Formats: sequence, C-alpha cells, structure tokens
Amino acid sequence: MTERKPPGVSFESFVDRQIRQATERGDFTSLPGYGKPLASLDAPYDEQWWIKDKLHREGFAVLPPALALRKEAEDAVEKVRAARSERQVRDVLTEINEKIAAALRMPPPGPPLGLTAFDVEAEVQAWRRDRPTQA
Repeated sequence: MTERKPPGVSFESFVDRQIRQATERGDFTSLPGYGKPLASLDAPYDEQWWIKDKLHREGFAVLPPALALRKEAEDAVEKVRAARSERQVRDVLTEINEKIAAALRMPPPGPPLGLTAFDVEAEVQAWRRDRPTQA
C-alpha cells in the first residue's frame, strides 16, 4: 500500500482499484470478525466507547471490593478442583483465607461480604476423595 497515486488518475478510482486488488488476493478474508456484523452498529453513540471496549478486551472489570473478593473465592474453588497436588490446594486456600480474614476484620465498602474462611482440612479431604486413584 506504499504505491503513490499516479498523476491524472482520480483519487476515488485509485482507492477503488487498490481495494478490488486486495479483495481478489484475499487480503480481507483472514481479518478478525470477517463476515460478522459490527456489534455496536445499533447501539446509541457513547463518547467513551473506545475506553469501554479496551476495558472489555483486557478483561478489566470494576466491582465493589466485596464482590471482587466473592469472585476471587469462586475462582479459588475452581483452582482447588484443578489442583494437581495437596500443596497447591493448601496454598490456594491459605491465600484466599488471608484475604477473607482481612476483609472480615475491616469490612470493605459495598454490599455485605457474605464469606467465611474455608476449612482447609475439610477441603483437602474433599479434594482427596474427588481425585481418581493413581495406579
């Protein structure tokens, strides 16, 4: 696309020719979202659309601290299920228990926390019980 517009050729035909040639080469078929409608086509205009889109693509979410801790506790349960060793289970639960204890000592703003610390030994026993026997 570094080709310069030749003199005497209208700008519109020059651009149209480049688009047609790129289409014939298949340059547009491997682009992300090819053949899909634009998601925000029918949405009302928002001046900060690009900021919201960037935050969404980066996986950034703004939750009140209590809800963020609840989400982290849910993620810890998933990590425990996927853990490959008892040490990993204990590490994950110890880390989340420390955060829950801190939040219980000094409640964060927002909705009620509604969490209690995990019983590490009971969770380890459940993890052992749910693990397939190693042969």
